[in-house]
Amino acid sequence: MRISGTLSYYIGRQFLLAFLLLFTLFLFLIFMFDIVELLRRTASKPNVNFTSVVEMALLKLPYLGQELFPFAVLFGAMSAFWRLTRSNELVITRAAGVSAWQFMFPVLIAAFALGVIHVGIVNHFASATLTRFQVLEARHLKGNDNLLALSGAGLWLRQSNEQGQSVVHADQVLQQGQHVELSNVVVFMYSGTDAFSGRMNAKKAVLEDGFWRMTDTWVYMPDSSPKFEAEYWLETDLTLNKIQESFAPPETMSFWAIPEFITQLEKAGFSAIRHKLRWHTLLAAPFLMCAMVLIAASFTLRQSRRGATTFVIAGGVLTGFVLYFFSDVVFALGLSDSIPVALAAWTPSGVATLLGLTTLLHLEDG
Repeated sequence: MRISGTLSYYIGRQFLLAFLLLFTLFLFLIFMFDIVELLRRTASKPNVNFTSVVEMALLKLPYLGQELFPFAVLFGAMSAFWRLTRSNELVITRAAGVSAWQFMFPVLIAAFALGVIHVGIVNHFASATLTRFQVLEARHLKGNDNLLALSGAGLWLRQSNEQGQSVVHADQVLQQGQHVELSNVVVFMYSGTDAFSGRMNAKKAVLEDGFWRMTDTWVYMPDSSPKFEAEYWLETDLTLNKIQESFAPPETMSFWAIPEFITQLEKAGFSAIRHKLRWHTLLAAPFLMCAMVLIAASFTLRQSRRGATTFVIAGGVLTGFVLYFFSDVVFALGLSDSIPVALAAWTPSGVATLLGLTTLLHLEDG
């Protein structure tokens, strides 16, 4: 028997309402916990008021929310199927000749659509707000308006020009608007990619249009005496945007911007493993949402035959968290380049799908 459009709409609506309710609840709980954590971190910062703390928590909330999407889908599907089963609506539907696969179909479609919204819209918004959060975090909690100051070891940059490649190190970085100034600069120059050709030490370097304007520079070249230059112009392909983007974490970049950025990183000689893994993970998100529906159905549909309410709910929750930790392990292997990036990103979705399908095939006869 073919499932009617009205019944499909009803089941899909039940799932979406449960998803929205639980997702809102999760967001509220995370928002409250995040405010408490930020208040703890700003307790010793008298210049940071409660309004700034709330602003920071709100800016971080979309990013945390998108990380909760799979769990909201899992628990939303479990809640919807559980309610329909307990009210005997699914029992009547199955008695009318509709199989479990048929009444799961509208929920799978809705879950896949949520995954597309997550990747195409929510992720774009969350990446923008997370970037703003990091700016405020650097300003209020770290006392630093400069996002280029990466660590106590200074800043390392790799650049290229017509003569070859070079590595730039600076102890301190000052950024004001479009102005970038490096202090205590050391430049290691290479012919090609690995043949050392010289070194420069400069007191200061200012980024101009296509050049570093270096002052009080000592130039050390092989087989020649050191040469002092009051002002030296070093050609570079770096810009302020390239410098910032080269070290931008993939979480602050939207799904649509990552592929082009990966190309830029690889051309500049930087590793793009983290960004590739993030992009493939987002690409697999809609399929992960569908897998969560299959897992939810494999647990909640058992209640109509065997009962054991506590076991059903605990089993579904435990499976979700096991998959979460399994994903972390696989992602770590991908980041270390132990396994291919695509395999690391798609394995959680594939394993979850196979687990759900296997359980349902065992429980259902079609």
